[in-house]
Amino acid sequence: MMATPVLAQDDGHEGMTYIHAGTVIAVPGQTPLRNQTIIIDDGKVMGIEAGFLADADATIIDLKNMTVLPGLIDSHVHLRADNDSGSREDVVKMESGDVALQAAAHAKTTLMAGFTAVQDVGGPKEIFALRRAIKKGLVPGPHIRAAGSSISATGGHGDFHGFKADILELYKSPTICDGVADCRRAVRQAVKNGADVIKVTATGGVMSNTNAGTGQQLMDDELKAIVDTARTMGRKVTAHAHDKGGIDAALRAGINSIEHGSFMDAETAGLFKRNNAVLIPTVLAGKTVEEWAKDPNTFLPPNSVAKARQVGPAMQDMARLAYENGVTIAFGTDSGVSKHGDNAKEFQYLVIAGMSPMEAITSATITAAKHIEMFDKIGSLEVGKYADIIAVDGDPLADVAELMDVDFVMKGGIVYKHDTAD
Repeated sequence: MMATPVLAQDDGHEGMTYIHAGTVIAVPGQTPLRNQTIIIDDGKVMGIEAGFLADADATIIDLKNMTVLPGLIDSHVHLRADNDSGSREDVVKMESGDVALQAAAHAKTTLMAGFTAVQDVGGPKEIFALRRAIKKGLVPGPHIRAAGSSISATGGHGDFHGFKADILELYKSPTICDGVADCRRAVRQAVKNGADVIKVTATGGVMSNTNAGTGQQLMDDELKAIVDTARTMGRKVTAHAHDKGGIDAALRAGINSIEHGSFMDAETAGLFKRNNAVLIPTVLAGKTVEEWAKDPNTFLPPNSVAKARQVGPAMQDMARLAYENGVTIAFGTDSGVSKHGDNAKEFQYLVIAGMSPMEAITSATITAAKHIEMFDKIGSLEVGKYADIIAVDGDPLADVAELMDVDFVMKGGIVYKHDTAD
């Protein structure tokens, strides 16, 4: 007997919906199907049948001239973030309602781009409210798994920088920690706050306004305490990590996944495989900060420019090295650095790294669904899973850039977008 899906929505429909699909990539990695009917009831896939079935009581959606595939999944977003020349002052200017509404707008943009599920790995408490609102059907957006605030060292990436002391104290995160005992406390606090997954900033980062570099910032014993505590609380841990030393330390501590991985090498790839860890390369973020750093009028502070010039150019080669060494790669963009809605640009960088279009799509469906612990509900079009379905006019297996222009979006059996030719 199937369990009731945690994220199921009341689709408000009477009767079944039939999607007439010209080409269906039902299970990415398997041979596409031609001329199929996808049967949907109560927001879930009930079956896929050959031919274009007719039923007087069913709602028919005509996608006969389109390629249909599961909703895409972005494993690394920041729905609140909107990096531009004024974003660094947002923390002292925005009220809680402003934060929530901005995140809701970004969630809708993300959904309309074809991403029906995301993992928000580092954001304010308002993301949890948005997660609840979307689940209840109050606002449109993707399924959200959220980490809330990152587990970070005092003065490290994930802590606030660049303001006077009284402002910094006012906005200090509750999950900043120093030492083993305090890091255990921070993990427990994150879970109490509502975290589905624990995010730790193991190394420095580009966007923090400090000259602390991109090396390891949490010590080995602190990383181990974070992982062990998360496991006792039933949570996996993902680590922001750029430099090799910090990546390797996180993997040795038992981290489940690495975000970015900019300066990993073949030895690091071996650690990934031995630990069954997943890499989320976020090449798009690297390309974005690299371009910002080249702009003579950039809004980035000098500390961030220096780090962007190092990290940005490394990330495309890193993705290739990871792929060639057999590291498991889940799709993720770091959107909030890059623009929300441009998430699908990452597909092109994965193909440049050596993936076939089908492998890149698999990284954003099957692999990502497993990575965010939702494969029983999403990631493929199989019986009992949510009817999270997108479609494009062209063939993304011939040109993965077709995913930059998604024409049809359904989530949980509800159609949010259906662009048709005039």
